[in-house]
Amino acid sequence: MFRIRRIFDNVVKRDREAIAQVQEILKKQFNALNPSEIDRLVRQLKNPLKYRFKTVLFIADDHHGRVKGFALVQHEPVMRFCYLDYISISPRDAGRGIGAVLYEMVRKEALTLEAEGVFFECLPDDEGLCRDPELRRQNALRLKFYERFGAFPIVGTRYETPFTATDDAPPYLVFDALSSTTGLRRNRAREIVRAILERKYGRRCPAGYIDMVAESFVDDPVTLRPPLYEKKQRPQAAGPAGVVSLDRRIALVINDRHDIHHVKDRGYVEAPVRIKSILEGIRKLDIFDDIKPRSFPERHIRAVHNNSLVDYLKKMCAQIEPGKSVYPYVFPIRNAAKPPVEMPVRAGYYCIDTFTPLNRNAFTSARRAVDCALTAAEMLFEGYRSAYALVRPPGHHAEKRAFGGFCYFNSAAIAANYLSTAGTVAILDIDYHHGNGSQNIFYKRRDVFTLSIHGNPKFAYPYFSGFADEKGKEDGLGFNLNMPLEEKIDGIHYHKTLHMALEKIRKYKPVFLVVALGYDIAKGDPTGTWSLNASDFEENGRMIGAAGLPTLLVQEGGYRVPMLARNANSFFKGFTDGAHEWRIRNTT
Repeated sequence: MFRIRRIFDNVVKRDREAIAQVQEILKKQFNALNPSEIDRLVRQLKNPLKYRFKTVLFIADDHHGRVKGFALVQHEPVMRFCYLDYISISPRDAGRGIGAVLYEMVRKEALTLEAEGVFFECLPDDEGLCRDPELRRQNALRLKFYERFGAFPIVGTRYETPFTATDDAPPYLVFDALSSTTGLRRNRAREIVRAILERKYGRRCPAGYIDMVAESFVDDPVTLRPPLYEKKQRPQAAGPAGVVSLDRRIALVINDRHDIHHVKDRGYVEAPVRIKSILEGIRKLDIFDDIKPRSFPERHIRAVHNNSLVDYLKKMCAQIEPGKSVYPYVFPIRNAAKPPVEMPVRAGYYCIDTFTPLNRNAFTSARRAVDCALTAAEMLFEGYRSAYALVRPPGHHAEKRAFGGFCYFNSAAIAANYLSTAGTVAILDIDYHHGNGSQNIFYKRRDVFTLSIHGNPKFAYPYFSGFADEKGKEDGLGFNLNMPLEEKIDGIHYHKTLHMALEKIRKYKPVFLVVALGYDIAKGDPTGTWSLNASDFEENGRMIGAAGLPTLLVQEGGYRVPMLARNANSFFKGFTDGAHEWRIRNTT
């Protein structure tokens, strides 16, 4: 089994390891390559302007991270063509269809980038150009492979002229029109050939060589060699069907134990039906891959939350009679150093409000929500560009040593802390209520930048936290930003604020973005006062997706059940469109 994913850079350890394996395949399969050309790959990804091509690297790997093959494409955005630099399979994985899947991805990417076609070099199968019969046989197999996709050598030119008289097997220039029936015009071909030769070979070309080759393209349109091996050639469409790279999909991790936490008390809006409604909306979009939650050690929770809080929740929930709830009602703020002896009374020692009950399954469900968020975070390490932890109970109100606001463990913060081992993280909280838990957890840290857009705590829960003058402390000073908004705002006002928030995040330059996703900013939500509609959610998603960061989305609030499906659908439609815009912009 293998999967296809795109490598954008070498920031994440798994991608660095993949690039190193690609370089090893290059060394083994192309032993004539200069070591400096192999080492150049990382620089090409990080600094495309220097090489005058935008580099696109697709790999085929397994779930253990072993690279089975790769395709390296150079995109010329101004001239609108793609040059396939290398496509290669690890020797032990040859003959398993990996090359065909990779080449299909190359064609799809070229169409997405609106390239006129894909150009590449292929060694000749002509006895007059290649004296070695075994090499000719191998070359013929390659050309037969490309004929299946409608890619043929350009004939009637001097492209095959060797640099020196001793060179053997000078390559054909092969052109894949991507199933287009419009021929390649002569002047376009000359322009593209000049660009390929100058950028690929540069000073190695003898004086006058590039002009000689370019001017030899005289047919208009250029002539392609007819099929030699696939007489009934059926070009494969490079459309949306077939394989899709992981960077175009969203890993979806659903809390499969959320419904065991069901508080049926009157007025308790954080109900299991929320997940069902959100799923109903997003299942209409063919962009998600369902990922089963993995189990993670409890130490990830304790790295963020105080041990005494974790121990209390575990012990207290285990002793509550099924079907019963314990609500905090005594808050020992006068002597916080001496918590009450009785466990039910002690709830107020750890809780910030009177409406977040403990019950038999609260710990189990919240613990599983953490597993889901960490699983989704792990998917960013494994090649997905985006992941969505669809969980309840929510978590962003849970602080280091306190729970509340329907939240027990801060899943988003725990996942952000996990991601921070690989690079800086920004948390963008777009729930209606301030993310006091995330602020509290990272208030003295600069490796996790916390930013929250929310209803002003003068009138909105949690009331005591979320003011604009709360900017962080010690090492974290300047790395916490609150954007409290007025009681009545519309989508236009919200989008202006979100734009400013994303600009702040862009300047921070995080490696990962964690979004605490709340749908309670919607019109009519029983816990909010704003008036955003489905089109506003779509624009929110587009703006966040267009940021282009590896993004983990963790579900928080949203309690107007009849609108959850539509708003969730709109948000992720916009998010996907925005990510697509970024992908095009990043390769043009």
